[in-house]
Amino acid sequence: MSLAPYTGDWNKQLASHLIKRSSFNISKDVIELSVEEGLETTLEHIFTTNVPATLPLNPDNQADPHTPIGESWVYNTFEQVLGLNNYRNRSLASWIGEQMLAHGISIQDKMAIFWHNHFAIQGINDPKYLYHNYNTLREYALGDFRELTKKMTIDLAMLRFLNGNQNTKQQPNENYARELLELFTVGKGALIGDGDYSTFTEQDVSEMARVLTGWRDVGYTNQEGIDPYAIYIQARHDTGSKQLSYHFNNTIIENASEEEYANLIDVIFESDNVALFIARKLYRWFVYYDISPSTEQDVIVPMANMIRDHDYVIEPALKALLGSEHFFESCNLGVMIRNPLDYYLQTLTLFEFDQQTENLSSQYAFHYVTPFAASLMQMNLYNAPSVAGWKPYYQEPAYYRIWLNSSTLPIRKLVVDALWISGIEIGDEQRRIDPFKIVQWTDNPLDINAIISDVSSNILTYELTEGQHAFLKDIVLQGLAESDWTETYANYQGNPDDEALEQVIREKLILLFVNICYLPEYQLS
Repeated sequence: MSLAPYTGDWNKQLASHLIKRSSFNISKDVIELSVEEGLETTLEHIFTTNVPATLPLNPDNQADPHTPIGESWVYNTFEQVLGLNNYRNRSLASWIGEQMLAHGISIQDKMAIFWHNHFAIQGINDPKYLYHNYNTLREYALGDFRELTKKMTIDLAMLRFLNGNQNTKQQPNENYARELLELFTVGKGALIGDGDYSTFTEQDVSEMARVLTGWRDVGYTNQEGIDPYAIYIQARHDTGSKQLSYHFNNTIIENASEEEYANLIDVIFESDNVALFIARKLYRWFVYYDISPSTEQDVIVPMANMIRDHDYVIEPALKALLGSEHFFESCNLGVMIRNPLDYYLQTLTLFEFDQQTENLSSQYAFHYVTPFAASLMQMNLYNAPSVAGWKPYYQEPAYYRIWLNSSTLPIRKLVVDALWISGIEIGDEQRRIDPFKIVQWTDNPLDINAIISDVSSNILTYELTEGQHAFLKDIVLQGLAESDWTETYANYQGNPDDEALEQVIREKLILLFVNICYLPEYQLS
C-alpha cells in the first residue's frame, strides 16, 4: 500500500480508527456521522484548524492583585505574591486541557501537542512564557514548519531552556544549535567520519551557534506589567562569517544582524533531510513506530516530497497520510498504545461524560484533571523527560510500550475507576459516566449478549473473542441465567422509579463497562 488515496469501503471501524488517531474527541455519534458523510468530508472536519483560542483566565483566585476573577492574567503584571505563579500555571494547564476538548474533531490541538513534543522544553516556571509557546504551536499546527522553526528559535521559553539567552560572541553556547540540527530539523544520522553524522557535522554545530548569538529574553517573572519579549542585542552577536559543511552546500553565512538566525534556518531547510525527518516523526505519531524499507520508500519519501513541494506547509502531506491506503491497512488498525492524553480524553468523550459546568471555577477545576491525569501516567506537559520529548516516540525498541509499566498501569485503572465509580469533582458534585446512556447503544437491552457486543464494538477496534465475551457475561450474571438479566431489566423498564431496582441495574452495567475498559485491547488505538 502507498500514500494513494483510500477508496475502499468506509465503515465504523475505519472511521473510529481515523478519529482516534487524529483527535482527542470521539463519540458514537461522531463515528456514525463520519460513516454517513464519508472519508473526504470527515477529513475536511478534522483539518478545520483556524480555530482561535481564548485566553487563560483567573477562575477563582482573589489574591491576584492585578487580575480580577474572570479576566486573563496573560498581559498583566506578575508579582511575587505567595502562590500567584502556582495558580497561573494551574490556570494555564486547565486552559490547555480545555482547548483539547473545545473544537470538536479538529486536529489542531493534537498537532499542538505533537509540536510540543517535537520542540520539547522543561523547567520554565513562567506561565506567560509557556502560554506564548503553546499559542505559537497552535497557530502553526498545520502550517509552515520552517516558519515555526524560526519562531521557536527565538521563543522565550526555548531561549531559556536551551541557553540561547546565554549565547554570546564571547562565550558561544552550542546547546540550541545542536538540538536544532539533531532533534528539530535534519536529524542525527550514522557517524560516517570524524564529527560527521551524515546529516551535519560538529563544525556545523559550532558555526551555527555563532550565527545564533545575540538573542535573549526579557520579562521572566517580571513585575513591570509588560508582555515578555525576545530582544536582539548587536553587541552580543558574532558578526564574522560562518562556514557550514558540505551537508549544507558549504554555504557561508554572512552577518545579517537580527535576521541572521532566519537566514540560517532557510539554509538548513534546503537540505532534503529536513522533510524526511519530519515525515518520519509524523508517521510515528499518527501511524506506527516501525518504518520498514517499503514504508520508507512508498510513504515517507512521497510525504517528504509533498512537504517540500508545499514549501514546508505540513497540512497537505499529513492530510494525504491520514486519507491514504496505507493508513487504513489492517496492519495499522489497533496497534498503537494510546498515550495518556488520548487515553483519558477519549474515555471521557467516548462514554459521553457530562462536561457541563456551572461556573468558571468548576470549569477550570474540571479541565485541570486532563494535564494532571496525563502527568500521573508519565506524560507531563512542559516537563518532558528530555529535550528529545517523550520516549515512546523515539526510544528503540520499546517505543509505545513505554507508556505501560508497573507505575502507569495502576493509574490507568484508577482513571477508569474515577470516571465510572468514584467520580470527578465538578463544583460540589462527584460526577460519573451514566451507564444508562451507554446501554442505549443497543436496541435490545434485555439481551445481555447484545449489550456486550454492541457496546464493545463501539469501543474496541476488533470484535471480542468468544472467551472475552463469556468472561464479561459471567461478570454481570455472576452464575445466574441470561433469563435472570432479561427479567430484571424488564422489571426495571416497567418500574423506572424503583430506586432499589435502578441501583441493581446501574451496578451491573458499571461492572460490565469498567471491565471492558480493563481489557488490554482498550489500551490500543
